[in-house]
Amino acid sequence: MQTVYLKTGLSYQDISGVERAVEEIFERSPKAAGLGKHSSVLLKPNLLGRHTPDQAVTTHPAVVQVVVQALRRRGVTQILLADSPGGLYNEPNMRAIYAASGMKQLADQLGITLWEKTGWREKQGNGQLVHSFNLIEPVLDCDFIINLPKLKTHVMAGLTCGVKNLFGCVPGLQKAQLHMRFPERQAFGQMLCDLYGFVAPGLTIADGIVAMEGDGPSGGSPRQLGVMLGSEDAWVLDLAAAALVGIDPAEVPYLAAGIRQGVCAPAFCEQMLAPGSDPLYPVQGFKLPKGYAPFTFAGSVPKPLRWAVPIFMRWAAPHPVIQKRRCIGCGKCAEICPGHTIHLENKKAELDPTGCIRCFCCHEMCPVKAISVKGLPIQNL
Repeated sequence: MQTVYLKTGLSYQDISGVERAVEEIFERSPKAAGLGKHSSVLLKPNLLGRHTPDQAVTTHPAVVQVVVQALRRRGVTQILLADSPGGLYNEPNMRAIYAASGMKQLADQLGITLWEKTGWREKQGNGQLVHSFNLIEPVLDCDFIINLPKLKTHVMAGLTCGVKNLFGCVPGLQKAQLHMRFPERQAFGQMLCDLYGFVAPGLTIADGIVAMEGDGPSGGSPRQLGVMLGSEDAWVLDLAAAALVGIDPAEVPYLAAGIRQGVCAPAFCEQMLAPGSDPLYPVQGFKLPKGYAPFTFAGSVPKPLRWAVPIFMRWAAPHPVIQKRRCIGCGKCAEICPGHTIHLENKKAELDPTGCIRCFCCHEMCPVKAISVKGLPIQNL
């Protein structure tokens, strides 16, 4: 059984504590034991957009710093950091994101390379739903991938952590194309399940020191958890993350897909904790996305009325709403929208709900939280 190492009581200010936790994760990884001076290692953080570390949207530079130091102690010198956040995938945008997230300053300090190019190649595989993905070049060219997600809620997926973070290996706006191909949660979750098999990171280390609750992955609120998790298996790590924040894995589309496929256990159990881990206690009062709820009440609807359930669900399900008073007319929502249902009018975003596939890409990319998620509280019906 694959295990996950869990450490609690951490803070970014106590860098020595974070360093000890990362070293424990490395020491428990047989794959990491093979790293050395001839290894080329890719660090894949969660950067998403132009967000500062204090906003808890992106992987914190302190976590990246101690991972680099752990690699250096093992003789690794070829270290590249790369991501493909939402929006346009070009060098100016990547430089701006690296600067805002603190990665540029860290790279200058530690002497690691930031991937600013836009090259990508197709990789063929045997996914259940998707048989080829376009991936950014570093994913295909490195020897070893260290996946560095941020523990956050997600308005579409419920949770985003290790497995979901690999969506950033798909270049730029091609992620929006995948949203359009797989607009339903179940299909989108299977696509992410397939993607994990294509990327196959060697080690996943999750930053939950300050996590995000509420309407994540960018519109929620920072929540101090003091937690780091590490595993060679991101499925086990994400099960632990789900147990930590109190969300049923069956209601997280990509975990549900992994469970169906047999690559993910149905639920977290204590035996999955690596020796020396701290106990896992669910966080009290952790806020999930307001509009996120399992749609499981159809069976209680009288048979003569069940024909209306799909219509009701379409009307009642969570959907994005633009708050005009906050909108600054930057156009990032229109840029990322896979269905091209958003346009600018009088320097304000306008959304055509008839074409909206409810992927919430617009909500993720809005820099000023001008797009909220609305819907009826179906779980209370």
